[in-house]
Amino acid sequence: MSEQEPVRPRPDDDAAPSAEDIARRVAENAGVRRGADGQVDVLATIGGVRGLAESVLPGLVFLVVFTVWQQLNPALIASLAVAAVFTVARLVQRTPLTQALAGLAGVVVCALVSRTTGEAKDYYVAGFFTNLAYGGAMVLSILLRWPLMGVVLGFIRGEGTTWRREPARLRAYAVATWIVVAVFAARLAVQVPLYFADNVPALGAARLAMGLPLYAIGLWLAWSLSRPPADGTATTKS
Repeated sequence: MSEQEPVRPRPDDDAAPSAEDIARRVAENAGVRRGADGQVDVLATIGGVRGLAESVLPGLVFLVVFTVWQQLNPALIASLAVAAVFTVARLVQRTPLTQALAGLAGVVVCALVSRTTGEAKDYYVAGFFTNLAYGGAMVLSILLRWPLMGVVLGFIRGEGTTWRREPARLRAYAVATWIVVAVFAARLAVQVPLYFADNVPALGAARLAMGLPLYAIGLWLAWSLSRPPADGTATTKS
């Protein structure tokens, strides 16, 4: 009886993902969208009008209810109820749940922290750590010469990761990433002092104004300032 030849795994079976594979996955999961006019579609990136409402309304309701009645529990319940309604609506309509679930999870965490301490201002503490984490990750990406705005916008523009071989493009995407870092830093610079001053109405208003609206401005600036050369040609994806 002939000896059976052992099955050899294909070369790619156990291969670790390449840097470009990882970059592509990051870009795909970032959610940044490009419009028909070739510009970044900020509204689509944040999930459209519905996504904007899902992000803003729970915090707005919390702020309004607490400011009017000065009671923590009703404000927390109202905020959670709004987030839950958005999630249920998506379930009923069978639309993607990702953003609504993320928003609901965020509101739950904020409510748990605030309810545990009994302080309305602690509803906003989780956001501080989120901004620190995102900002820190972006700074690290710049230091590693893989600026995250380049990873995301490079694939949207059809450059892939070839921009890393061009010093001018690498610098442009590093600047773009610093712009978004500045958004996170500005949030902390304004909101942390308000937290320690126990100024909940001002803190809540700053959180709303410096949330998606400020991020949208930062994203648009990052896109504009990292634009390829004026001839409109983008480096071909490798």
